[in-house]
Amino acid sequence: MTTPDPAPRVFIVEDESMLVMLLEDLLPTLGYEIAGSAGSVEQALADLDGTQVDLAVVDVNLAGTPSFPVADALRERGIPFLFTTGYGQQGLPERFADAAVLAKPFRRKDIEDALARVRAAA
Repeated sequence: MTTPDPAPRVFIVEDESMLVMLLEDLLPTLGYEIAGSAGSVEQALADLDGTQVDLAVVDVNLAGTPSFPVADALRERGIPFLFTTGYGQQGLPERFADAAVLAKPFRRKDIEDALARVRAAA
């Protein structure tokens, strides 16, 4: 008998607690496991060191601070990620021109499709 593949572990980097709670409720219904969440760049970088992560959802703006150091750390580790933002792709530095971006606000189907694309591209 074969064991099923484990659910992909998603790390959430988001400063809005209501959105974190929404994602923590929603992602398991889409077949994902929550690896953890962080609300700041510092917390995310610290948590990444001790957490097994398969992919990440990263808000571009964390209480006024760009999350690009987190995205850089994810890339260095080979962890695919998805940016969420209310500003669109134009708010990203050139080095992230190829990054997946999901516009806020998003619906269940939007995040489901975006995560599937990120996983397929990885």
